[in-house]
Amino acid sequence: MKKITLLILSAGIVANASLSVKQIENMVVKIHQKRPGLDISKLDKTFEPFVVKEVEVVDTNKTTGKKVFRKKAEVKIELHAIMGDRAFLNNKWLKVDDTINGYTLKHIGKRGVVLQSGNNIKKLMFHDDKNSLIKIEGR
Repeated sequence: MKKITLLILSAGIVANASLSVKQIENMVVKIHQKRPGLDISKLDKTFEPFVVKEVEVVDTNKTTGKKVFRKKAEVKIELHAIMGDRAFLNNKWLKVDDTINGYTLKHIGKRGVVLQSGNNIKKLMFHDDKNSLIKIEGR
């Protein structure tokens, strides 16, 4: 059954692959023809498809009435150390459910932490180099 299906499929491909040079030239001519685009007046009324994250209104353009936006500078969060159930982030020791710069600390692991703010999730990890971790053992 598989052989018959494969034979029929390959015969169909060969039958449709027999394009003449003239047909190919016609296709190329159609591709190079100028196609009508969207009218600018319609383009102005469309919804912007891009999502702008954390913006603030800077000014309103007096001639068009449109608001001018600027992206807020996001404060960088740095992971410096992990000890037990605490993580040292931006020079502060934090535990799970503490907040920093609008993010909540959700998980502390051996090599990194997970922060969440709404649907945004940040994972801050140490390097995979084994020499970067310090292991403290008791006597």
